[in-house]
Amino acid sequence: MNDNHNEEPSYPLSSHPNDGKSIYGGRDAVGYGSNPPNVNWPHNAKVALNFVINYEEGGENCLLHGDSESEKLLSEIINAVAIPNQRSVNMETLYDYGSRAGFWRLHRLMTSRGIPCTVYAVGMALERNLEACMAMKEAGWEIASHGYRWWDYQNVPEDVEREHIRRSVDIHEKIFGKRPVGMYQGKPNVNTRKLIVEEGGFLYDSDSYADDLPYWTTEYGRPHLIIPYTLSENDMRFAVPNGFSHGGDFFKHLKDTLDYLIEEGREGSKKMMTVGLHCRLVGRPGRAAGLKHFLDHVQSLGDDVFVCTREQIANHWYTHHYPTEESNDSKC
Repeated sequence: MNDNHNEEPSYPLSSHPNDGKSIYGGRDAVGYGSNPPNVNWPHNAKVALNFVINYEEGGENCLLHGDSESEKLLSEIINAVAIPNQRSVNMETLYDYGSRAGFWRLHRLMTSRGIPCTVYAVGMALERNLEACMAMKEAGWEIASHGYRWWDYQNVPEDVEREHIRRSVDIHEKIFGKRPVGMYQGKPNVNTRKLIVEEGGFLYDSDSYADDLPYWTTEYGRPHLIIPYTLSENDMRFAVPNGFSHGGDFFKHLKDTLDYLIEEGREGSKKMMTVGLHCRLVGRPGRAAGLKHFLDHVQSLGDDVFVCTREQIANHWYTHHYPTEESNDSKC
């Protein structure tokens, strides 16, 4: 009888080369773990809070934009399907509401309170509404790139995506007189971050949902900052089954999230919070009322909350948490 007691067990039907790895293929299952960085936000704030206005209307799928089907995502038509080779007038006008009316409601709401914002701006959409562009610029908002099109880039060829990134930068420079320093493709593929780093001018990207704090990767040869975004503290949940049903739901979820993070910050673990907004969704009056209540709550908290842009978060992280040679990529 052979003694196989000390032999490694073999699982030929279920083994994979990545088994047991924490860091693999651009993923990191551990991150900061139990030792997140000691963050010192300005004014000793407990939370850094960033509002993101997604400006996408006019860059979505539409035959008028040269596409082969209509848009299907993030509108009042829940579970809409794309219509091949035809226009969807309902979808087009729902998107137009965002650029015609919703944007201006959010602009008034934010500027009247002096709330800084980051705009995730789709290049094609910017070119269609220069009045809105000038309002963003005059408000002093950070205008980050949301790509050239509001597409799903999962199967877009690399050369096309590379050109789209370059074209979106050119549009920013033409309209605003400066390039974007942040990038959120939104529906990326495994090559997107490589192309962003390759372009060379971005301080950060936000195509991640993996943490409550920024983190670094050196996967592409130099330190590159990732500032995670959110799909939970996001008005997109008005447009999905079992999501927010009215502005009160939105307000309560945002308030509970912020209050919890402040409590963690007081205990010594400071974080960041992002609120994702869309002109055609929360730009509707009843939903905007919920956002208004949340802004009132934020402003009642004083220095506990550092309301800022993502560019400010990036600059803070570059100054205080830039990776050293000894540090692990994702734990800086």
